[in-house]
Amino acid sequence: MTPQRHLRCYFPVYALPGMGPFPYGAMQAIRDAGYEGVQFHDPLQGPELEQALNLGLGAAGTGHIKSAHDAIRLASEARLAGLESVTVGLGTGLEEDDVAVRLIEAVLNASVKYSVPLYVETRRATLFQDMWRAVTFHRRFPMLEFNGDFSHWYTGQEMVFGGFEEKVAFLQHLLGSVRFLHGRIGDSETMQVNLGSGDIDIHPGIAHFRALWRRVFRGFLTSETTRQPFLTFAPELLPPRGIVAEAREEFDRWQQSLLLCRIAEECFRESVLELGRPSADAVKRVRRTA
Repeated sequence: MTPQRHLRCYFPVYALPGMGPFPYGAMQAIRDAGYEGVQFHDPLQGPELEQALNLGLGAAGTGHIKSAHDAIRLASEARLAGLESVTVGLGTGLEEDDVAVRLIEAVLNASVKYSVPLYVETRRATLFQDMWRAVTFHRRFPMLEFNGDFSHWYTGQEMVFGGFEEKVAFLQHLLGSVRFLHGRIGDSETMQVNLGSGDIDIHPGIAHFRALWRRVFRGFLTSETTRQPFLTFAPELLPPRGIVAEAREEFDRWQQSLLLCRIAEECFRESVLELGRPSADAVKRVRRTA
C-alpha cells in the first residue's frame, strides 16, 4: 500500500545558538516540542545525530556544493550517516551556463548513485539565487527537486514589486518540484522578521508565504512521483550575526519557529482539503509547546 503523503516538521540544529539552555538536552527539547526530526549542517555526523536517532527523530542534512567532488562527498556521507535527504546550496551564482550545467548534472548523478535526495536551495549567492535562472534551469532539468527558502527571493528580488501573483505563476512548475522548505518569513527589506502572534493584518507578508507554501504542498500532493512520502518543513530562523560583538536576539526564535510550523501545518491541511482528499489527517497532530 502506498504511504499517505504528509508533512513533517524538522528543527535545524544549527539554529540552536542563543535559544538555550535546555535542561534535559536540546534533542529532547526538540522532540518534546513536537518536531519529528532535525536537520544538521555539514559535517553530517557527530554525537548530536546519534542522540537524535536514539530518540526516534528523523534526520536530514545541509551543505554546499561547488564541484562534482563536493556532490559525491556530500551524498556519500549522507548515505553513510543514514540521513533522509540533504539540502544544498549549489555554486556561487557567478557560474557560466556550461559550468552550471555540469554542477546540476553532478548533483543529479550523486543523488541517484547514493540513493539520497539532494534538494537544491533557492538561496542567495548560489546558482538558484534568482527566479528567472532557476526556472530556466528547471525547464532544462525537470527532474531537479528543490529546497524552497523563498525568503531569499521575496527580499532579494522584492517579489511584491511588479506583481506578486504574476511571479508566483511564473514559478508554478518549479514550486511543484519543491520537496523541502526552509520556512521563514520576511518582508521587502529583511529576510527574517518577528511575526509576533502571526497576525496577517500586521504582517501582510505572511499571506504571500502562505500562498507560496500552498502551491508547494499542492504540487507535492498531486505529483505522480516523489522520492519520499513526506515533505519536510524546517523553520530556519538563524541566530544574529552582526558585524559587532554586541549582536543581540531581536525576538524569541524558539517560539517563532513553533509559530512557523503551525502556519505550515495549516497550509498543508488547507491544500489537502482544496484537492478534495479523503482527510486532512495527512498532517500529524503533534504538540507545539514552549
